[in-house]
Amino acid sequence: MLVHTVVFWLRKDLSPAAREAFRREGLGSLSTISSVSTMHIGAPAPIPPRPVVDASYDFAITALFADVAAHDAYQIDPAHKAFLARFKGDWERVQIYDAL
Repeated sequence: MLVHTVVFWLRKDLSPAAREAFRREGLGSLSTISSVSTMHIGAPAPIPPRPVVDASYDFAITALFADVAAHDAYQIDPAHKAFLARFKGDWERVQIYDAL
């Protein structure tokens, strides 16, 4: 199994409607990709602050794939490419963590 976590810091000037579109239409579209076994979309949890917790981001996804080949298929899937084309300008920063 490959665990793919992507953390997004959105532009500060995005409207609430644009942020909601990013989450529902953008990130939501990624969960429809056939090589994704499971996907969770979330925002920082309202937990007490701790020095080791980074809650500065806006949204994150964690996607599970059967293997590296499934992850690689996700990267070139038309839905993933459409997400990038439409929403890439919405974030200031993105950070990706992939783990086996």
